[in-house]
Amino acid sequence: MFKRRNVRVALVFCLVLLIATVTCAPQPRLEAQEKGVDLTVYNQNLALVKERRTLELELGINEVAFQDVAALIDPTTVLFRSLTDPEGTTVLEQNYEYDIVGSEKLLEKYVDQDIRLVTEDGTEYSGTLLSGTQDVILQDANGQVTVIKLDQVREFSFPRLPEGLITKPTLLWQLEAAKSGAHNIQVTYMTQGINWQADYVLLLDKEDEEIDLDGWITLNNNSGATYKDAKLNLIAGEIHRAQEELAYPDVFEKRLAAGMPTTPPVEERAFFEYHLYEVQRLVTVKDRQTKQIEFTTASGASAAKFFVYDASQRPFYSYVPMTEPSYGSTGIRKVMVMLEFENSEDNGLGIPLPQGTVRVYKEDIDGSTQFIGEDSIDHTPEDEKVRLYLGDAFDIIGERKQTDFRKLGERSIEESYEITIRNHKDEAAEVRVVEHMFRWSEWEITKTTRDYTKTDAGTIEYRLNVPADGEKTIEYTVRYRW
Repeated sequence: MFKRRNVRVALVFCLVLLIATVTCAPQPRLEAQEKGVDLTVYNQNLALVKERRTLELELGINEVAFQDVAALIDPTTVLFRSLTDPEGTTVLEQNYEYDIVGSEKLLEKYVDQDIRLVTEDGTEYSGTLLSGTQDVILQDANGQVTVIKLDQVREFSFPRLPEGLITKPTLLWQLEAAKSGAHNIQVTYMTQGINWQADYVLLLDKEDEEIDLDGWITLNNNSGATYKDAKLNLIAGEIHRAQEELAYPDVFEKRLAAGMPTTPPVEERAFFEYHLYEVQRLVTVKDRQTKQIEFTTASGASAAKFFVYDASQRPFYSYVPMTEPSYGSTGIRKVMVMLEFENSEDNGLGIPLPQGTVRVYKEDIDGSTQFIGEDSIDHTPEDEKVRLYLGDAFDIIGERKQTDFRKLGERSIEESYEITIRNHKDEAAEVRVVEHMFRWSEWEITKTTRDYTKTDAGTIEYRLNVPADGEKTIEYTVRYRW
């Protein structure tokens, strides 16, 4: 019964809109040209839209409605240009209308005006609408007030569409034209609600030495508009914006609809201090759609798996941690599994990789594939390394304990650590033991049982080749001065 009532109400609304179309003063309508749309999407929930359409203008002042714009358009960014007569065509005034027609809006607009309604039992009521927010309150010509529950109403009837309500977001312009006739125009604007990211699928071989990589552009369009046959460009990089992004409430609700992946060629090139990825064919980007486009693929690239034990504190300079003996004993035993490869042309890659998520699969002994982990990467230029954290090793355990702590004076301390890596696998494993000199910036290693590398001003790294079903131990002493 409720669905049938909704259908009847919708039919009445359609009739109202038809009456409004006939009775309202006509405005020039813009029709899309075959040239289509240029769409540039940034990975900051932002897009630049450039549309080319035709418009019939009269000499002098023209009222123009430009429909089918994005619901999340920033109207302050709109740039109008007549390609036919750029010098003689001027925008005198622009308004962005986004008060979309609906049952609540119609009732709100018709307060203090006459309407007619029919309830579920067939009773007809008419009179002045006093309220329509929760219940419908009508007052007839004799002053009698009637309250009708909204869920009892079968249909409404309004004489016309109230001024200010529209069926879709619209830019309204007042144009002054020095030349009458058909004008080719170009409209450029920024909109929120469109975002893209890179998603990568990586297949690791059985020996953990080679990878196959597929990179996909994942484009989400929630802007409230469809871009048909668009020339699509994607910008990778962080652009600076002078103000907070604008949002218009009640314009549209974010929802996603899955799109089918396609595999057109994509060209990459440097653009200013960013990278631009240009799809080499026209693409239709529907509203409320997720679209995927493959932009890179590589096969047989070299990769290396290794393990990292990082159980010390990050640098944290404060008086209490600096002199507190127990500070730095974290109790961490887990050893991280890492995968690393070179993003170079020699390694079968060599394309700037936009930030995104890398999902890693591995070949099983029967030829099937299993998911083994995922990680996020930042924008990675050509010839840089990509390092992925896939999870924690099951069969490799680390143990770190403080064996000594001494105050050497008012401004100096010394402490010692013992770190043991136990490998329960049936094969040797390389484990990189990372230690952070967290107590102070001035430090030195006074004793150590193994060679290490200083990776930055506050970090050292040991590399251990731990035998199968064996263990190795590191002991070192560090002295701090301040």
